Amino acid sequence: MGLGNVKAIIFDLDNTLLDRGTTFRRFIDSVVLQYFSHVNNPADMIERIIELDQDGYKDKQELFTELLEELPWQTKPGIAELLDYYAEHYVKSACLMEGAEEVIRQLGENYKIGLITNGKTHIQYGKIDQLDMRDWFDVILVSEEAGVKKPHAGIFEMAVAQLGISADECLYIGDHPVNDIQGAGGYGMQTIWFEVNQPWHENLTVVPKHKITHLRDLIEIC
Repeated sequence: MGLGNVKAIIFDLDNTLLDRGTTFRRFIDSVVLQYFSHVNNPADMIERIIELDQDGYKDKQELFTELLEELPWQTKPGIAELLDYYAEHYVKSACLMEGAEEVIRQLGENYKIGLITNGKTHIQYGKIDQLDMRDWFDVILVSEEAGVKKPHAGIFEMAVAQLGISADECLYIGDHPVNDIQGAGGYGMQTIWFEVNQPWHENLTVVPKHKITHLRDLIEIC
């Protein structure tokens, strides 16, 4: 179909290129094996952990503090131990969205490709490297390293500067209505909303160019 004057396509990471739900469930499975072998049926506990995590938007120190209070530990680890365990094993659990590599490789034949993600530098790059993704992108920006996070215009401005193009020559794709669509669209980028877990906010002023439910939908659009 084509995208007119678009020269670059920039993606969000979690719940866009990375299957965050599957990744976190894999991580929780490892937590259960490590700390809760004494629990005969951990299913309800696993669902409670996922609920408290708030789709990844809860600060991890806060999350693990709550888990230390709520879960049936035999011997409670320290918060530092849990954060270290998370840093190592969450990264190892990283899982791509279906079709992610195929779509990126195909789009990369015609467009520059970028990545903008909020999060801790060592965690986000850890997942990127676990999945051997670095060479997919012409620019990668992680909010902690960049010193500014979505939806602030500054992080989108950095990407545009590094790509050497203007905002309206960029198409941004992400799952979060505020951080991704309002942030990128408010800066002047064209946007596509990837509907995954986050509900649309009716009060937003940016209207995405398209809505998709699978990454492969981009092939027809682009």
